Amino acid sequence: MSVAVRRALAAAALPLLLGALGACGYGSEKKEDRAENAGAKGAKLSADTVRIGYFPNITHATPLVGEQEGLIQKELGGTKLRSTTFNAGPSEIEALNAGSIDIGWIGPSPAINGYVKSKGKSLRIISGSASGGVKLVVDPKKISSLDDVKGKRIATPQKGNTQDVAFLHWIATKGWKVDPQSGKGDVSVVRTDNKVTPDAFKAGSVDGAWVPEPTASKLVSQGGKVLLDEATLWPDKKFVITNVIVSQKFLDKHPDVVEAVLRGSVRTNAWIKGNPDKAKASANAALKKLSGKELPAGILDPAWKSIEVTDDPLAKTLDEEAAHAVEAGLLEKPDLSGIYHLTTLNKVLKAEGGKPADAAGLGKQ
Repeated sequence: MSVAVRRALAAAALPLLLGALGACGYGSEKKEDRAENAGAKGAKLSADTVRIGYFPNITHATPLVGEQEGLIQKELGGTKLRSTTFNAGPSEIEALNAGSIDIGWIGPSPAINGYVKSKGKSLRIISGSASGGVKLVVDPKKISSLDDVKGKRIATPQKGNTQDVAFLHWIATKGWKVDPQSGKGDVSVVRTDNKVTPDAFKAGSVDGAWVPEPTASKLVSQGGKVLLDEATLWPDKKFVITNVIVSQKFLDKHPDVVEAVLRGSVRTNAWIKGNPDKAKASANAALKKLSGKELPAGILDPAWKSIEVTDDPLAKTLDEEAAHAVEAGLLEKPDLSGIYHLTTLNKVLKAEGGKPADAAGLGKQ
């Protein structure tokens, strides 16, 4: 065979060899690299970058999956997505107020507090994200019924946070008294970081906890028993656990970017609902990337089942949660008129063939 022929055959085989190597994973891009490259090919919106914030938590499945799968970046085109994770709502609100993030996924109580403290100037709720995923888990050796909770030590994540308010309200419905500031009374409310609660429960320093997922399922894996699912206390078993908020300044300056992020959020939620097993694996992969370890199936599976992603902000339940905080003595009666800006969300939902979201009278254009 002549040298010329050998060279021609080698040249023809090279693309096939590269294709085979690519199929085996050699030289392939990471998922985040693919998403960024895809975004770079699109037209840049009015901002070079949008900075989002969320918790490394299953109740924040939308941003976990949306970023992991590149679904939000895809809608942003050439505008880059940057993310920061937080362990508590107050620190995320501080970051939003300081301009460190532009859009955040957060619980209703810190969103309400941030809105009220700024007299409606700092933020707006622009979408829902998740419902459910909160449980009262107890040591069955110490507590066998709801009435047995009286006199026991029950953990909540933080004074005035969404679960703390919910537990204090539930205590009030039982006719028991607890000082909302100290947590002392007929029930001892022990404010404990979710990362610490499983160890406190295992050591016996708390008898139970009113906590979100996956902390609730972690406690069950340690021998705890679900005594009450908070969803059973709400109409249709739905209540807001995660909202999407935006800096008012960013919304005013970059409405096109906000729309793109919301479109990514809506399409991510649709993808999660259509691919629940893949979405669960994707969320776990994102958690591993953020924390260095993934959740075992025994914790992930029940946690995932108890949460429902939703674009609906469930505004009526937020208004009720605010009323519960007032009744508990943790918040003065707030003026929440205008806390919602759902015009952009409803524009996206209409384009996607969905039903419009309702602001329950608390909306503003």
